[in-house]
Amino acid sequence: MEILESSSKTSSPKTFGSGPAFFVLCLTGGAATAISLISIPFLSPAFRKVCLPYVPASESQIVNVLSALRNRSGTLIDLGSGDGRIVRAAANYGFQATGVELNFWLVLYSRFLSLCKGYSRSCSFHRRNLWSLNLKPYSNVVIFGTEDMMPQIEKKFVTELEDGSAVVACRFPLPNLKASKIIGEGIDTVWLYEIFKGHQRL
Repeated sequence: MEILESSSKTSSPKTFGSGPAFFVLCLTGGAATAISLISIPFLSPAFRKVCLPYVPASESQIVNVLSALRNRSGTLIDLGSGDGRIVRAAANYGFQATGVELNFWLVLYSRFLSLCKGYSRSCSFHRRNLWSLNLKPYSNVVIFGTEDMMPQIEKKFVTELEDGSAVVACRFPLPNLKASKIIGEGIDTVWLYEIFKGHQRL
């Protein structure tokens, strides 16, 4: 009897999937998965051959862009608009401003911020590929580009923009056109170009 009672009281082995350690493991794994899912839309542009990585414009860059566009008006487009801060700043200065961005979540975020800040009527945001976009309707263009894309985008500007249109290049200049104005220094430098097809052929 003692042997039977002793064996019946022997504890059964712990099953996997219980206890605080398992809870912590699940919590950590869930958090890592959530972070990965959130990060993918923001990081995925970096894997494209020619891309516009999301790097928010600094306050100095915004001031320099607006300074370059002083005394100009009309339509404006920001190519690779990110969270929309350049577009909203331009709308605040009287431009009918548009932002185009490949990242779906940044487009939604830009629209949300514009709605909250009261800019929904003076600016708009669209998920578009800048290479397939016709720039002819715009008299002012802002581009935060990468160095390797500037020769190609320069040809697009000369081909599609109307005479007298302005291009503000940030971080990197256009390789062939001569800037009519250079503002700022370092990474905050912006270059202003006026497009005249009859004078400049690339």
